[in-house]
Amino acid sequence: MTNLKNIELPGIKEIEKAYKHIQKYSHQTPLMTSQYFNYISGSNIVFKCENFQKGGAFKIRGALNAVFNNLSEHQKTGITTHSSGNHGQAIALAASMNDIKVNIVMPENAPKVKIEAVRSYNAEITFCKPTLKDREETMERLINLYGYKPIHSYNDIRVITGQASASLEMLDQLSYKPDYIVTPIGGGGLISGTCLTRNYVSPKTKVIAAEPLMANDAYLSFKKKEFVPSYSPNTIADGLKTSLGSITYKIVLEMVSDILLANEDSIINTMKLIWERMKIIVEPSSAVALAVILDNKKIFKNKTVAVILTGGNVDLNNLPWLNSKV
Repeated sequence: MTNLKNIELPGIKEIEKAYKHIQKYSHQTPLMTSQYFNYISGSNIVFKCENFQKGGAFKIRGALNAVFNNLSEHQKTGITTHSSGNHGQAIALAASMNDIKVNIVMPENAPKVKIEAVRSYNAEITFCKPTLKDREETMERLINLYGYKPIHSYNDIRVITGQASASLEMLDQLSYKPDYIVTPIGGGGLISGTCLTRNYVSPKTKVIAAEPLMANDAYLSFKKKEFVPSYSPNTIADGLKTSLGSITYKIVLEMVSDILLANEDSIINTMKLIWERMKIIVEPSSAVALAVILDNKKIFKNKTVAVILTGGNVDLNNLPWLNSKV
Protein backbone atom coordinates (compact mmCIF):
# COMPACT_ATOMS: atom_id res chain seq x y z
CA MET A 1 0.00 0.00 0.00
CA THR A 2 1.10 3.57 -0.71
CA ASN A 3 0.41 6.40 1.73
CA LEU A 4 -0.97 9.72 0.45
CA LYS A 5 -1.24 12.10 3.39
CA ASN A 6 -2.71 9.48 5.72
CA ILE A 7 -4.77 7.77 2.99
CA GLU A 8 -3.68 4.20 2.34
CA LEU A 9 -3.72 3.70 -1.42
CA PRO A 10 -3.51 0.31 -3.13
CA GLY A 11 -0.19 -0.85 -4.55
CA ILE A 12 0.21 -2.64 -7.85
CA LYS A 13 -0.24 -6.05 -6.19
CA GLU A 14 -3.62 -5.00 -4.78
CA ILE A 15 -4.71 -3.64 -8.17
CA GLU A 16 -3.58 -6.80 -9.97
CA LYS A 17 -5.39 -8.97 -7.41
CA ALA A 18 -8.59 -6.98 -7.85
CA TYR A 19 -8.29 -7.15 -11.64
CA LYS A 20 -7.80 -10.92 -11.58
CA HIS A 21 -11.05 -11.30 -9.67
CA ILE A 22 -12.95 -8.70 -11.74
CA GLN A 23 -11.95 -10.49 -14.96
CA LYS A 24 -14.15 -13.44 -14.01
CA TYR A 25 -17.30 -11.30 -14.08
CA SER A 26 -16.57 -8.54 -16.60
CA HIS A 27 -15.51 -8.11 -20.22
CA GLN A 28 -12.04 -7.42 -21.52
CA THR A 29 -13.03 -4.39 -23.56
CA PRO A 30 -11.42 -3.75 -26.95
CA LEU A 31 -9.10 -1.01 -28.16
CA MET A 32 -10.15 0.91 -31.27
CA THR A 33 -8.48 3.48 -33.49
CA SER A 34 -9.78 5.97 -36.04
CA GLN A 35 -7.79 7.41 -38.92
CA TYR A 36 -10.29 10.26 -39.06
CA PHE A 37 -9.73 11.34 -35.47
CA ASN A 38 -5.98 10.93 -35.84
CA TYR A 39 -6.10 13.22 -38.87
CA ILE A 40 -8.23 16.00 -37.40
CA SER A 41 -6.42 15.94 -34.05
CA GLY A 42 -2.87 15.65 -35.38
CA SER A 43 -2.18 12.92 -32.84
CA ASN A 44 -2.23 9.13 -32.60
CA ILE A 45 -5.29 8.19 -30.53
CA VAL A 46 -6.33 4.79 -29.19
CA PHE A 47 -9.72 4.33 -27.54
CA LYS A 48 -10.33 1.96 -24.63
CA CYS A 49 -13.98 1.06 -25.22
CA GLU A 50 -15.55 0.66 -21.80
CA ASN A 51 -18.87 1.44 -23.48
CA PHE A 52 -18.79 -2.30 -24.35
CA GLN A 53 -18.40 -3.27 -20.70
CA LYS A 54 -21.07 -5.15 -18.72
CA GLY A 55 -23.66 -2.65 -17.58
CA GLY A 56 -22.55 -0.38 -20.41
CA ALA A 57 -19.78 1.40 -18.51
CA PHE A 58 -16.49 1.01 -16.64
CA LYS A 59 -18.36 1.30 -13.33
CA ILE A 60 -18.84 -2.48 -13.02
CA ARG A 61 -15.12 -2.79 -12.23
CA GLY A 62 -15.27 -0.73 -9.06
CA ALA A 63 -18.67 -2.11 -8.14
CA LEU A 64 -17.50 -5.72 -8.34
CA ASN A 65 -14.41 -5.05 -6.27
CA ALA A 66 -16.39 -3.18 -3.61
CA VAL A 67 -19.23 -5.71 -3.43
CA PHE A 68 -16.90 -8.72 -3.22
CA ASN A 69 -15.06 -7.08 -0.35
CA ASN A 70 -16.99 -8.06 2.81
CA LEU A 71 -19.33 -10.15 0.66
CA SER A 72 -20.86 -12.14 3.53
CA GLU A 73 -21.62 -8.94 5.46
CA HIS A 74 -23.21 -7.33 2.40
CA GLN A 75 -25.44 -10.39 1.95
CA LYS A 76 -26.64 -9.99 5.54
CA THR A 77 -27.21 -6.23 5.58
CA GLY A 78 -27.89 -5.24 2.00
CA ILE A 79 -26.17 -2.30 0.32
CA THR A 80 -27.00 1.18 -0.93
CA THR A 81 -25.44 3.95 -2.98
CA HIS A 82 -26.45 7.14 -4.75
CA SER A 83 -25.97 7.48 -8.49
CA SER A 84 -27.25 9.28 -11.57
CA GLY A 85 -27.12 5.97 -13.37
CA ASN A 86 -23.97 4.08 -14.35
CA HIS A 87 -22.65 3.37 -10.84
CA GLY A 88 -26.17 2.48 -9.72
CA GLN A 89 -26.48 0.03 -12.61
CA ALA A 90 -23.11 -1.48 -11.77
CA ILE A 91 -23.87 -1.92 -8.08
CA ALA A 92 -27.28 -3.39 -8.90
CA LEU A 93 -25.70 -5.85 -11.35
CA ALA A 94 -22.93 -6.84 -8.92
CA ALA A 95 -25.51 -7.30 -6.16
CA SER A 96 -27.71 -9.45 -8.39
CA MET A 97 -24.77 -11.79 -9.00
CA ASN A 98 -24.52 -12.41 -5.25
CA ASP A 99 -28.12 -12.36 -4.01
CA ILE A 100 -27.66 -9.06 -2.16
CA LYS A 101 -30.56 -6.70 -1.39
CA VAL A 102 -29.79 -3.27 -2.87
CA ASN A 103 -31.45 0.15 -2.83
CA ILE A 104 -30.17 2.77 -5.27
CA VAL A 105 -30.75 6.47 -4.58
CA MET A 106 -31.26 8.24 -7.91
CA PRO A 107 -32.04 11.88 -8.78
CA GLU A 108 -35.55 12.30 -10.11
CA ASN A 109 -34.17 13.66 -13.39
CA ALA A 110 -31.86 10.70 -14.06
CA PRO A 111 -31.98 9.45 -17.67
CA LYS A 112 -34.87 7.06 -18.19
CA VAL A 113 -32.62 4.45 -19.83
CA LYS A 114 -30.46 4.30 -16.69
CA ILE A 115 -33.46 4.07 -14.36
CA GLU A 116 -34.84 1.16 -16.39
CA ALA A 117 -31.45 -0.57 -16.37
CA VAL A 118 -31.23 -0.37 -12.57
CA ARG A 119 -34.72 -1.83 -12.28
CA SER A 120 -33.81 -4.63 -14.69
CA TYR A 121 -31.33 -5.93 -12.10
CA ASN A 122 -34.14 -6.16 -9.50
CA ALA A 123 -32.82 -3.25 -7.43
CA GLU A 124 -35.08 -0.95 -5.43
CA ILE A 125 -34.86 2.74 -6.33
CA THR A 126 -35.41 5.69 -4.01
CA PHE A 127 -35.75 8.95 -5.91
CA CYS A 128 -34.61 12.31 -4.60
CA LYS A 129 -34.14 15.89 -5.75
CA PRO A 130 -31.21 16.33 -8.19
CA THR A 131 -28.66 17.81 -5.81
CA LEU A 132 -25.65 16.16 -4.18
CA LYS A 133 -26.97 17.19 -0.76
CA ASP A 134 -30.32 15.46 -1.33
CA ARG A 135 -28.63 12.37 -2.72
CA GLU A 136 -26.34 12.02 0.29
CA GLU A 137 -29.08 12.78 2.84
CA THR A 138 -31.45 10.26 1.23
CA MET A 139 -28.79 7.56 1.27
CA GLU A 140 -28.00 8.31 4.92
CA ARG A 141 -31.69 7.97 5.78
CA LEU A 142 -31.79 4.51 4.17
CA ILE A 143 -28.69 3.46 6.09
CA ASN A 144 -30.26 4.58 9.38
CA LEU A 145 -33.62 2.97 8.61
CA TYR A 146 -32.49 -0.40 7.24
CA GLY A 147 -28.84 -0.84 8.17
CA TYR A 148 -27.59 -0.99 4.59
CA LYS A 149 -23.85 -0.81 4.01
CA PRO A 150 -22.94 2.11 1.72
CA ILE A 151 -20.73 1.82 -1.34
CA HIS A 152 -19.76 5.28 -2.51
CA SER A 153 -19.56 5.69 -6.27
CA TYR A 154 -15.99 7.03 -6.22
CA ASN A 155 -14.75 8.10 -2.77
CA ASP A 156 -14.03 4.52 -1.73
CA ILE A 157 -10.64 2.79 -1.94
CA ARG A 158 -12.32 -0.47 -3.00
CA VAL A 159 -14.02 1.29 -5.90
CA ILE A 160 -10.88 3.19 -6.93
CA THR A 161 -8.90 -0.07 -6.91
CA GLY A 162 -11.46 -1.69 -9.17
CA GLN A 163 -11.51 1.26 -11.56
CA ALA A 164 -7.71 1.06 -11.79
CA SER A 165 -8.16 -2.22 -13.64
CA ALA A 166 -9.41 -0.39 -16.75
CA SER A 167 -6.09 1.35 -17.36
CA LEU A 168 -4.15 -1.73 -16.22
CA GLU A 169 -5.94 -3.79 -18.85
CA MET A 170 -5.47 -1.08 -21.47
CA LEU A 171 -1.74 -0.69 -20.88
CA ASP A 172 -1.35 -4.47 -21.04
CA GLN A 173 -3.16 -4.50 -24.41
CA LEU A 174 -0.98 -1.74 -25.87
CA SER A 175 2.41 -2.47 -27.44
CA TYR A 176 3.70 0.95 -26.30
CA LYS A 177 3.40 3.38 -23.41
CA PRO A 178 1.30 6.39 -24.43
CA ASP A 179 2.38 9.98 -23.91
CA TYR A 180 -1.04 10.80 -22.43
CA ILE A 181 -4.06 9.09 -20.95
CA VAL A 182 -7.19 11.25 -21.11
CA THR A 183 -10.26 10.33 -19.12
CA PRO A 184 -13.40 12.21 -18.04
CA ILE A 185 -13.61 13.44 -14.47
CA GLY A 186 -16.71 13.67 -12.30
CA GLY A 187 -16.22 12.35 -8.78
CA GLY A 188 -12.71 11.20 -9.67
CA GLY A 189 -12.84 7.45 -9.08
CA LEU A 190 -11.73 6.43 -12.56
CA ILE A 191 -9.02 9.03 -12.92
CA SER A 192 -7.70 8.23 -9.44
CA GLY A 193 -7.41 4.57 -10.37
CA THR A 194 -5.86 5.54 -13.70
CA CYS A 195 -3.22 7.65 -11.94
CA LEU A 196 -2.33 4.81 -9.59
CA THR A 197 -1.91 2.33 -12.44
CA ARG A 198 0.12 4.88 -14.39
CA ASN A 199 2.44 5.38 -11.42
CA TYR A 200 3.23 1.67 -11.26
CA VAL A 201 3.15 0.64 -14.92
CA SER A 202 3.88 3.69 -17.11
CA PRO A 203 5.30 6.50 -14.92
CA LYS A 204 6.28 8.75 -17.85
CA THR A 205 2.71 8.88 -19.15
CA LYS A 206 0.80 12.05 -18.24
CA VAL A 207 -2.81 11.76 -17.08
CA ILE A 208 -5.16 14.51 -18.25
CA ALA A 209 -8.68 14.94 -16.88
CA ALA A 210 -11.51 16.12 -19.12
CA GLU A 211 -14.44 18.00 -17.60
CA PRO A 212 -17.52 19.87 -18.87
CA LEU A 213 -17.24 23.65 -18.67
CA MET A 214 -20.71 23.71 -17.10
CA ALA A 215 -19.62 21.36 -14.31
CA ASN A 216 -16.07 22.57 -13.73
CA ASP A 217 -15.68 22.09 -9.98
CA ALA A 218 -12.72 19.68 -10.36
CA TYR A 219 -11.00 22.19 -12.67
CA LEU A 220 -11.50 24.99 -10.13
CA SER A 221 -10.33 22.77 -7.27
CA PHE A 222 -7.23 21.79 -9.25
CA LYS A 223 -6.32 25.34 -10.22
CA LYS A 224 -7.04 26.94 -6.83
CA LYS A 225 -5.52 24.02 -4.86
CA GLU A 226 -8.55 24.06 -2.60
CA PHE A 227 -11.75 22.03 -2.68
CA VAL A 228 -14.56 23.61 -4.71
CA PRO A 229 -17.88 21.71 -4.55
CA SER A 230 -20.22 21.21 -7.49
CA TYR A 231 -23.01 23.79 -7.39
CA SER A 232 -25.99 23.23 -9.71
CA PRO A 233 -24.06 21.76 -12.64
CA ASN A 234 -25.92 22.14 -15.93
CA THR A 235 -24.35 19.80 -18.45
CA ILE A 236 -25.51 17.16 -20.90
CA ALA A 237 -22.78 14.93 -19.40
CA ASP A 238 -24.94 13.66 -16.54
CA GLY A 239 -22.29 11.25 -15.28
CA LEU A 240 -19.88 14.12 -14.51
CA LYS A 241 -22.03 16.29 -12.26
CA THR A 242 -20.67 15.08 -8.92
CA SER A 243 -18.02 16.74 -6.77
CA LEU A 244 -14.63 15.25 -5.99
CA GLY A 245 -14.45 13.28 -2.76
CA SER A 246 -12.02 13.63 0.13
CA ILE A 247 -9.85 10.82 -1.27
CA THR A 248 -10.12 11.57 -4.99
CA TYR A 249 -9.49 15.28 -4.44
CA LYS A 250 -6.08 14.56 -2.94
CA ILE A 251 -5.14 12.07 -5.64
CA VAL A 252 -6.16 14.48 -8.41
CA LEU A 253 -4.15 17.37 -6.94
CA GLU A 254 -1.08 15.18 -6.49
CA MET A 255 -1.09 13.00 -9.62
CA VAL A 256 -3.08 14.58 -12.48
CA SER A 257 -1.05 16.66 -14.92
CA ASP A 258 -3.87 18.99 -15.96
CA ILE A 259 -7.65 19.36 -16.28
CA LEU A 260 -9.07 20.61 -19.59
CA LEU A 261 -12.63 21.82 -20.22
CA ALA A 262 -15.13 21.24 -23.02
CA ASN A 263 -18.23 23.33 -23.66
CA GLU A 264 -21.63 21.79 -24.32
CA ASP A 265 -21.57 22.23 -28.11
CA SER A 266 -18.15 20.59 -28.28
CA ILE A 267 -19.34 17.63 -26.18
CA ILE A 268 -22.45 17.09 -28.31
CA ASN A 269 -20.59 17.50 -31.61
CA THR A 270 -17.85 15.07 -30.52
CA MET A 271 -20.39 12.50 -29.33
CA LYS A 272 -22.13 12.70 -32.71
CA LEU A 273 -18.82 12.37 -34.57
CA ILE A 274 -17.92 9.23 -32.60
CA TRP A 275 -21.27 7.70 -33.52
CA GLU A 276 -20.86 8.64 -37.17
CA ARG A 277 -17.18 7.85 -37.70
CA MET A 278 -16.55 4.92 -35.35
CA LYS A 279 -20.03 3.41 -35.52
CA ILE A 280 -20.21 2.94 -31.76
CA ILE A 281 -22.56 4.30 -29.11
CA VAL A 282 -21.06 6.52 -26.42
CA GLU A 283 -22.83 8.75 -23.94
CA PRO A 284 -22.04 12.47 -23.50
CA SER A 285 -19.74 11.89 -20.52
CA SER A 286 -17.57 9.62 -22.68
CA ALA A 287 -17.32 12.21 -25.43
CA VAL A 288 -15.81 14.83 -23.11
CA ALA A 289 -12.37 13.17 -23.24
CA LEU A 290 -12.09 13.36 -27.02
CA ALA A 291 -13.69 16.81 -27.04
CA VAL A 292 -10.86 18.32 -24.99
CA ILE A 293 -8.29 16.75 -27.32
CA LEU A 294 -9.94 18.26 -30.39
CA ASP A 295 -10.22 21.62 -28.61
CA ASN A 296 -6.55 21.58 -27.51
CA LYS A 297 -4.75 20.15 -30.53
CA LYS A 298 -1.45 21.92 -29.80
CA ILE A 299 -1.04 20.01 -26.52
CA PHE A 300 -1.50 16.61 -28.15
CA LYS A 301 0.07 17.24 -31.58
CA ASN A 302 2.24 14.29 -32.70
CA LYS A 303 1.68 12.52 -29.36
CA THR A 304 0.30 9.07 -28.59
CA VAL A 305 -2.91 9.45 -26.62
CA ALA A 306 -5.04 6.80 -24.90
CA VAL A 307 -8.66 7.79 -24.32
CA ILE A 308 -11.02 5.88 -22.03
CA LEU A 309 -14.53 5.88 -23.50
CA THR A 310 -16.29 5.46 -20.19
CA GLY A 311 -19.80 4.37 -21.14
CA GLY A 312 -22.54 4.02 -23.72
CA ASN A 313 -25.82 4.26 -21.82
CA VAL A 314 -27.93 6.63 -23.90
CA ASP A 315 -31.64 7.36 -24.15
CA LEU A 316 -32.13 6.78 -27.88
CA ASN A 317 -35.38 8.75 -27.77
CA ASN A 318 -33.62 11.82 -26.40
CA LEU A 319 -30.39 12.24 -28.36
CA PRO A 320 -28.73 15.57 -27.51
CA TRP A 321 -28.17 16.74 -31.09
CA LEU A 322 -31.88 16.50 -31.83
CA ASN A 323 -32.39 19.40 -29.41
CA SER A 324 -29.22 21.28 -30.31
CA LYS A 325 -28.05 23.59 -33.06
CA VAL A 326 -24.88 21.45 -33.46
